[in-house]
Order: sequence, then structure tokens, then C-alpha cells
Amino acid sequence: MSDIDVLERILAERWSCRGYLPDPVDDAVVERLLLAAQRTPSWCNTQPWQVHVVSGDAARALSARMLASFDGAGSDFPFPEAYTEERQARRRESGWQLYDAVGIAKGDRERSFAEGLRNFELFGAPHVAVVTTAAELGTYGAVDCGLYVQTFLLAAHALGLGACAQAALAGQSPLLHEVLDLAEDRRVVCGISFGHPDPGHPTASYRTTRAPLEEVVTRVTSLDGAAHHS
Repeated sequence: MSDIDVLERILAERWSCRGYLPDPVDDAVVERLLLAAQRTPSWCNTQPWQVHVVSGDAARALSARMLASFDGAGSDFPFPEAYTEERQARRRESGWQLYDAVGIAKGDRERSFAEGLRNFELFGAPHVAVVTTAAELGTYGAVDCGLYVQTFLLAAHALGLGACAQAALAGQSPLLHEVLDLAEDRRVVCGISFGHPDPGHPTASYRTTRAPLEEVVTRVTSLDGAAHHS
């Protein structure tokens, strides 16, 4: 099997895991995961990410603190102002896939709210990685951290683990700064819950779709205004 075959398989199989077994991941496996993620490329090799891996009782305590304070949350980066057109359609499709998997009917606000709170329960994962960037690097530091998150997610899957990147945890920046003693110049990008996936969890029963290339790629073969989509 060629390298691109392996990569394509990992990309196709990986999913945002929202159900975990309680068993912790061995320290050696966590270290291998972090070493793989550390190979991420970055702007001028600045490697702006700092990563706090919270595990075991500390992860449970962090979850409890977030659940108790999510109403007073605040993020370092603005969340999207709106979802429109195809972006809204993709978001709705993904949302209803999740709700269908766990049996939440349309209009059931109580259960949908409870499902949203599972973000702060880390979906039952025994570990969470909190990814922060340097404030001075602005958008590009956040972009580099996004690359780090992607490498982390792919490496986790390659190691037989489940993982889920969570913007919801970025909305808990004040609390994360307090409990993790983050420096003032750190900006929270996201959290990544990870652990051994529970194959029997209802949320493991579906996979999100991807747009065809013609919706997202424009191939330019000349600069006379004659571009075509691929």
C-alpha cells in the first residue's frame, strides 16, 4: 500500500468521536501522539502552539468546573457571525445526523441542550488537550494551531484512538486561563478530547459528508478571466 493510500484511508475513516471508553491511554501512546503532532509545519517554524494535556481526575474536575460556569464563558477569538447558504446547509446536515443518532427529535430543545453540554463533559473522554497560541501572532498563529489540531487528529486515529476538536471549550477561555495557569499572552484555540473510542456509542454510527470538488475548487489555467471549476 502506498503512502497516499494510507493517508487517504486515515482521512476517510477518521471521525469526530463523541463517545469513549473510560480506560486511560497509556503514557507511551500519548507521548507518541504528541511527538507526531509536533511535526506540524508552521509559519517561519514559529510553532506557536502550547498544549496542556489534562487527564484522569484532573480532566473530570475540569469538566465539572466548565459545566458549572459555561453561562459566563468567553472566547479569545470571535465565533462565526452567521451560517448562511451552503455553510448553513452543511451545518444543519451534520447537526441532524448527530441528533438522529442519539434519538433527539426536531424541536426537543431540552435534549438538544443536554447534548450540547456533553462538550463540557468531554464526551466521557479520559483526556483533553487544550491548544493555545501566542497572542502576538494573531490570525496566523491560530492558523498554525489549526494545522496542529489536524495532525493531532490524524495521528490519534492512526494510533487507534478517537478524538474530537471542540470549539466549545475555546468559549471557556477565562476559566481555562485560571485553572491551567495560562499566561496572559496565550489565546485558547480549542480543546481536543481523546481516548479509546466506544464503538457501541450511538454517535459512532454516522459519518459526515464532504462537498464535491466542483463546489469548492476553482482551477485557473490562464489569467485572461477564463477560469474553470474542477
